[in-house]
Amino acid sequence: MNYPLLNAFLTMLWLFLLALWFLLLFRVITDVFRDDSLNGWAKAGWTIFVIVLPVVGVLAYLVVRGRGMGDREVAAVRAREARFQAAVAGRVRSQAEELDRLAALKDHGDLTAEEYQRAKAKVLTG
Repeated sequence: MNYPLLNAFLTMLWLFLLALWFLLLFRVITDVFRDDSLNGWAKAGWTIFVIVLPVVGVLAYLVVRGRGMGDREVAAVRAREARFQAAVAGRVRSQAEELDRLAALKDHGDLTAEEYQRAKAKVLTG
């Protein structure tokens, strides 16, 4: 075993920094394409700049457009949350409507108590 502990530590540090670098690079590229205020040529220019000169391109992007990155990320998260809440509300509403329909059928005498319980369990489990 000819690999000292300090070298192992430095290797792990470099791998961690490399992973962080790629995370930042992909985040910048994702933000370029998420931004609706940029036209197609601006998106192509930033992408080429980031790919050809990665360090300079990423740093320039962070300086020029970095403040908006957080705003766009927050807006994307809020939009995803709103879509999720709408989907959940739609499902809950449809379950409630189905349960109301089943209760009306039971009250009207079209369903027995056992059929009602089976249908109700089926609606509530998904």
